[in-house]
Amino acid sequence: MQEAEQTAHWLATMRACVEGVSGEIEARVRAGVLAELYRGLEREERRRFLYLLATNFGPDDAAIARATDAFSASADGPSRPEATRRLRTALEPLQRRLLIRLNGVRDGMRLLVGLRADLLPLGRSDPHLRALDDELEDLLRGWFDFGFLQLQRITWGSPADLLEKLIRYEAVHAIGSWDDLRNRLDSDRCCYALFHPSLPGEPLAFTEVALTRGLPGSVQALLDQQAPLEDPTAADTAAFYSISSCQRGMQGVSFGEYLIRRVISELRRDLPQIRTWATLSPIPGFRLWLEGRLGRLRPEGSPKRSPTRTAAVPAAGRDLLAVIDDPTWTADDARRERVSPRLLRLCARYFTERRADGSPLDPVARFHLRNGARLERLCFLGDVSRKGLRQSLGIMVNYEYDRESMEANQAAYETRHELAIAPTLIALAREAETDLAPAGSGRTA
Repeated sequence: MQEAEQTAHWLATMRACVEGVSGEIEARVRAGVLAELYRGLEREERRRFLYLLATNFGPDDAAIARATDAFSASADGPSRPEATRRLRTALEPLQRRLLIRLNGVRDGMRLLVGLRADLLPLGRSDPHLRALDDELEDLLRGWFDFGFLQLQRITWGSPADLLEKLIRYEAVHAIGSWDDLRNRLDSDRCCYALFHPSLPGEPLAFTEVALTRGLPGSVQALLDQQAPLEDPTAADTAAFYSISSCQRGMQGVSFGEYLIRRVISELRRDLPQIRTWATLSPIPGFRLWLEGRLGRLRPEGSPKRSPTRTAAVPAAGRDLLAVIDDPTWTADDARRERVSPRLLRLCARYFTERRADGSPLDPVARFHLRNGARLERLCFLGDVSRKGLRQSLGIMVNYEYDRESMEANQAAYETRHELAIAPTLIALAREAETDLAPAGSGRTA
């Protein structure tokens, strides 16, 4: 089929689905045809299909103008409710009706989540595709409301295809083998996932939890397959050490806060002796921030580092850069002791700096602090994997979820941009001024 002929066929099928001139049942049949058509398209064809949907099925400008005039003319009279309804209907793009009908076909929810995954990389540069993405995201938020979600504990006895998905979707600490996965599902570990009835067997998000005595400070220790099993009934701390989203098409629809709160509720019921609810979290933006503040720029997308403005960097900063450039520094006791105080001061400083909207620089910090946690402790060399050293020079952080203060922390963050950070870390951040002072300022590190 030629491209022009194919485009005409797609448009006709879309219109038949949207208009439903032969009734709702026939419109749903047409939606089924459209769904099968989309499933059979190649990547480039899907791009054309989505652009066609985005540019031909937006709001009707003429209908909006008529409805707006009627609404204005209705003032506060008896026709106002009807005028309001007509304006609301006119503002709704036809593509929304099409998406709703696609949701009604066999496996329609899975189709739409996949369709949005196809749409996301396209919508950043085109306003029509961005509007279509906004429309679909809004629908998904409603369809995936917390009231529809189901929490399930994943164990070694769960179906093999579900366990395979955990390995594939783990986004924080890669699962290296089946033995690794089994260790994470042992008696002193928990894994919980959220599901939706329309996507059976497909986790939306999952979290891994370690049951420990005291706050953990090393993810390698948590994941050590040779470590002895702990007695979960003796644990006083539940540490969330990984939270992963599974469906790319659900980007922007957050499940993390709900997942954490549900898991806390489940574990509080099953293990009432637990008193501390915390995380062992990565700091993905720290190293890049640090190198920028110490006068080194790393071009976006380039693994190479380009030293710049070194004359303005204090000698302590140059020394620090020289140490962290050597991948063996973590194995050298003398170098570790020399740089650890500076790295911890600078990391604390990183958490106190803000973006233009008042939120923290670090994306993981934004997630946990927005959800009511408190930044409690820095963990030096908490993750000495290649990824951990590349992102944060091995430093990790404990966020604590205290049920007595969660709501107040969340309200302070949302209304006043206040960050819940332990006083010891605030004091540590102030000390970093000497590490960032430019050469010639009279300060020494």
